[in-house]
Amino acid sequence: MTVVAVTGASGFCGSHVAVAAAAHKMAVRCVGRRPGPVGRHLPWDATRGVPDLGGAEVVVHCAAAVGDPVPGSPAERLMHAVNVEGTARLLEAAAGRPVVWVSSASVYEPRATRSPITEDHPVRGQLNAYGRSKAAGEALALAAGAVVLRPRAVYGDGDPHLVPRLLARVRRGLLLLPGDDVPLSLTAVENLAEACVVAAGWPPGAYNIADPVAYRRDEAVATVLRAHGVRARIGRVPLPLAHAAALAGETLSRVRRHAEPPLTRYAVDQLARSVVLDVQKAQQQGWTARRTLDDTYGPVAEPR
Repeated sequence: MTVVAVTGASGFCGSHVAVAAAAHKMAVRCVGRRPGPVGRHLPWDATRGVPDLGGAEVVVHCAAAVGDPVPGSPAERLMHAVNVEGTARLLEAAAGRPVVWVSSASVYEPRATRSPITEDHPVRGQLNAYGRSKAAGEALALAAGAVVLRPRAVYGDGDPHLVPRLLARVRRGLLLLPGDDVPLSLTAVENLAEACVVAAGWPPGAYNIADPVAYRRDEAVATVLRAHGVRARIGRVPLPLAHAAALAGETLSRVRRHAEPPLTRYAVDQLARSVVLDVQKAQQQGWTARRTLDDTYGPVAEPR
């Protein structure tokens, strides 16, 4: 029986990876501050110390600090400590074992492109500390010969970030989105978890991970709202106005460094720019994304 260490196994993505590994008849070691849903717990604070991997033969590194912090804030420093310095300590502990490192499509340069984004798209110019820290962390992982997975906008059961933030922006039955409707890649957490479990045997390098189809933004958002019992119309804010509001919010938040700004350029970019990931490289290794937004939230609704 293969023994796999899953870091961050008490978190959103890590917990799904741990369950998927157990379903593949692996012995799971949940490495992190809190126990995971299955297997044995090995305590580790990603901001300090080299983790005990419990004799694992394979390592899946999901532990990460996530968010959109203000530059120079304590949250930004924590993000670097976990996503970059923690990665270095994890790789030291792995000591040559196969490592699957969960990154993010946020590492890609945010520029307009008509073609699906492949893994050779430039990794630079990230819009926030999260993207920069993930790019720095994955550079360490790639240099160590790891398999790096780049999902985009991971959603599913237990999501603490994407959907809650979307629902929180509904005001008086209206949700304003920046710019025009665009096609987007999303990643069901089950598709990511399956990739994490099988990717240890892939050639080292970066791989995009996303659902088998791209979605129209407004249709996908309407589906999520409906699934959560939220009756709201979707409105569109002109992109220049959204960018101006985001810049103003970021500027104001520098005075209050312990709070994330209500709107950021990164958030606008995530919703307004078409980002469709090319997943052929992962598919060539035998991975198939089987789950879609319909499986999680029901049939995709027409925008109101």
